[in-house]
Amino acid sequence: MSAAARPRRRTPTLVVEVLRLFIVVFFCGAGYAIGSEVDPGRDVLGPLNGTALGLVLGLGLGYVVGGVLGRTAATTAAATRTRLHDLSAEQLVAGGVGTVGGVLLGAGTAWPLFFLPQAYLSFPLFGFVVVVVGYLGATIGAAKRDEVLGLLGPRAGVTPRAPAPAALDRVVDTSVAVDGRVLDVVRAGFLHGRMLVPTPVIAELQGLADSSDELRRARGRRGLDLLEALKREPGVDVEVLDADAPDLPEVDARLVRICLDRGTALLTLDTGLARAARLAGVAVLDLHALALALRPPVQAGDDIPVLLLKPGREPGQAVGYLDDGSMVVVEHARDRVGAEVEVTVTSVLVTANGRLVFAKPVRASRPRPAPQP
Repeated sequence: MSAAARPRRRTPTLVVEVLRLFIVVFFCGAGYAIGSEVDPGRDVLGPLNGTALGLVLGLGLGYVVGGVLGRTAATTAAATRTRLHDLSAEQLVAGGVGTVGGVLLGAGTAWPLFFLPQAYLSFPLFGFVVVVVGYLGATIGAAKRDEVLGLLGPRAGVTPRAPAPAALDRVVDTSVAVDGRVLDVVRAGFLHGRMLVPTPVIAELQGLADSSDELRRARGRRGLDLLEALKREPGVDVEVLDADAPDLPEVDARLVRICLDRGTALLTLDTGLARAARLAGVAVLDLHALALALRPPVQAGDDIPVLLLKPGREPGQAVGYLDDGSMVVVEHARDRVGAEVEVTVTSVLVTANGRLVFAKPVRASRPRPAPQP
């Protein structure tokens, strides 16, 4: 949209005029005071003496300066309202609390102005300070919504937004400790902060490392080595948590109790434990669900329908696309361009520009039955 076609943003006239009124009264009072002190009895400019000239100059200067300040404040408020038009109810409540606090703070700060002998100077200055500090309080209250609702939310019946599971400290279970992929996830930057290893997990790993079974012994040692490697990573802070729930027999139940008591998240690769922890009200970081979300949409051997849009570079090839934008190159299908074809994926190649899928039509990829005698 061009600048000529873009609608002009109208500033609130009432706000501008109210702020201008404060400034005009202040400058008129200042001009009156200065003119009365200079030479109130002698004509200075035509029939105007010093007092009258001070009033006229203060009125004109206040009208100009008040208009500029008022339009600037109103335009800033309108631009802020446009940027924050998607405010939630919690932000509005926090902004209202901030406005009330700002007005009270401005009134408490500016009340010594009433000791001025000239009321025409004290009242406009007081109003200007209250408006500015109140607007500043509304802005800060909306920006610090969670903190404001955390302080006043329970009394007002509004609860603050629950923090994301990734922002909480996380308790590591045994399935994560014995899986080496978590170290790659940490080094990629997707896991950071405090990782708490409870004593039941340490005891379980130690029991695996001391087992007579070679496979279990290898898993236990790998888990202990992984925890040592995580301690050396700069992005995480691994701490041994001296907490337990001895009244519960199973380690998984103990971990759920520890997370509930300390308000932490659970980091796990065990799908069953993740489901049980969610039912108990624990925030869960399921690395198995993350791996499923990041797996390729298709794999070799999958049968998928593809709409062929154009011929390929090589003879007989046709090209289509998956829903995620991956290009599918289908062999022996140039004559099927414009139709939806059931194809079998033969290979998937990951390139710098994305994922490239090679496939063949289902009829061409399946072996033909042997002829009957």
